[in-house]
This record gives sequence, structure tokens and C-alpha cells, in this order.
Amino acid sequence: MQGHKQKARIMAKPKQPVRQQRVSNRAQAGRSKKSSAAAARQALPTAQPPAAVPVQPAVDEPVVSVIIPVMNERRTIAKVIKQAKKVHPSVEVIVVSNGTTDGSAAIARKHGARVITYAEPLGHDVGRGVGAAASRGQVLLFIDGDMVIPASELKPYVQSVLHGGVDVALNDYSGPTNKATVHSVVLAKHALNAILRRPDLKGTSLTAIPHAISRVALQRIGADALAVPPLAHVRAVVLGLTIRPVKRVNVGKLNMPRKERERTNPLEYLIVGDHLEAIDWLTRQTGDRGGFADMERKRYLAR
Repeated sequence: MQGHKQKARIMAKPKQPVRQQRVSNRAQAGRSKKSSAAAARQALPTAQPPAAVPVQPAVDEPVVSVIIPVMNERRTIAKVIKQAKKVHPSVEVIVVSNGTTDGSAAIARKHGARVITYAEPLGHDVGRGVGAAASRGQVLLFIDGDMVIPASELKPYVQSVLHGGVDVALNDYSGPTNKATVHSVVLAKHALNAILRRPDLKGTSLTAIPHAISRVALQRIGADALAVPPLAHVRAVVLGLTIRPVKRVNVGKLNMPRKERERTNPLEYLIVGDHLEAIDWLTRQTGDRGGFADMERKRYLAR
């Protein structure tokens, strides 16, 4: 899933300095200050105050924005766009082409997508934030350029936001846990929801596509946070947004293996780090224990 693509990370908190962006790509999950990533950083707004009433789209504005980060997906991007266009009668498709060298951007334009192009890879999940900042729809649907998901599977996410009172519609996919060794990313997702006192969400998360958010959710979470999906997830919970797993799409089976990337720099560690960063943000808002009581523990006696 594109949740496992390379792009530079962009972090910003209200009234605090913008954090160094992440530029981890499939070939190398390192950090650097690349020019295109710096441009992407400037494109992402920080979290905005909530709108009192959702703004109704103008006649010429789309109801739904489908955001598709892409890096060298020429084999699938045309099919992905075809399905994206079917999710609603009023839709714009935004392709964020970063570091693409195989003609994916040209194919996307040919099939009617609005293409935002960066010559260099932006790093893991930054394309989501860039696309969100450029979107105009009242519903933002996030998918990946290397997974062809039928429109019938995507529509429930859009409809739950448009008509179901949902702010954040998640993929009801928690990952496999019925095995001797559970993947660390799956464990991290479950642990994060437990820390957030949302065990009902199990292992569902904004890390996995497909998912959709409302325009109000975008304004409150901030496009910058979408570059670090667990952080966006934590913000959504803390802000009291309505979050609901909507439909299960087994992206574990759809996600194409990236053998070279996983051999050199496993994306697993980057995503686990994302969860730690999200927990760090949470403790900054709620205290060192994340709002959990310390009971009557007399720690001073052990010093």
C-alpha cells in the first residue's frame, strides 16, 4: 500500500516549529533536505480552527477529491484512476507524482487526473498531505497508485462521510494477529488505539488505505499531519472527531512486495517510528502518562 511508499515527512504543530521533514524512499529510508521536499513542505498548511458549519461546494467544485500518491506505477495507474472516477458523480482525481521516471504522470494526465509533479521522491506518505492541501472536495478519499480497488469497494467510505455523519472513515483491516509472531506494525496499531482508549478500533488506522475524511476533519487535523498517518490518527481521536471502520479491504494481499526496499531499509521501522512520534505528540497534549492515572504511587520513596 502507498502507506508503504517513500516520501519526505512533514510535521507541524500549532504554535510550535515545523519539524524536519522525512525523506525515506523505497530505496533508502534516510533523512535529507532535498529541494523538492522543501517545496512540498511549504505547500502544506498547519491545522486550522474547526469550521462552524461545513462549507458547501460551489457549483463548479467537486464533492469528492480522490488523492493518489504515485511513484513509478505505470502498470496500474490508469486502472486506479478509472475506478476513482466512479466513486461519485462529482469527483476530482489528484495524482501526486513524486520521483516518477516511468511515465506514470503522463499516463495520469491522459486519463483526466490533475497531476502535481515533484522530480524527487517526497518520502513516505507526504504525497497524501500535498494532495489534501490542493484538494477542493468536501470528502477526501485516499488510495494508492499501485492497488486497483473497484469503485464499489471505495464508495462506502465516501458515503459514510457524506451521509453517515462520519469524519474519518477507516479501512476495517486490522492485520493478522492469529499467528505466533505478529508483525510489529500490527502491534503498534493495536497499542496506539489502546493508549487512545479506543480499543474498539482494534488495529484500524489512517496508516492503511483506503480511507476518507471530511473537509472539516482536514481543517482540524491539518494537512501536515497526514504525512505521518499515526499522528493524524491521534489528532483525530483527541479532537473528538467521529471515527469509524467502514469496510474491510484486505490491503495485505493487494500490497505489492518491494523486495529491494525491504532488504535494505525495512519500511516496518519507519512506521513503528511514526507511532512513537504520534505517542510523543499525545503526551505533549495530555502529560507524560497520556492522561492515565498514576494512582497513589509514592515514587519519591524509591529515590
